[in-house]
Amino acid sequence: MHQDEETKEMLRDLLWLNATIATELIQITENTSQILRKAAPPETCIAEHAALRATALEIADRYKPGTMLRQHVAEHQ
Repeated sequence: MHQDEETKEMLRDLLWLNATIATELIQITENTSQILRKAAPPETCIAEHAALRATALEIADRYKPGTMLRQHVAEHQ
């Protein structure tokens, strides 16, 4: 594999990993909010988090399609 291809693959991996971290952090934020409030987060937060999660998933799918990330995140919702 040429260095350029290795670099591109590494960047794809890093983009996917960052999108994975982002989706998990969004879920942690929602869970923490729910625990602290002893109620569901406000609807505006849920909607905004869903949009952020969707963007992170689009990025992950664009650079590393076919992983389990989308299926895993769908179980959070």
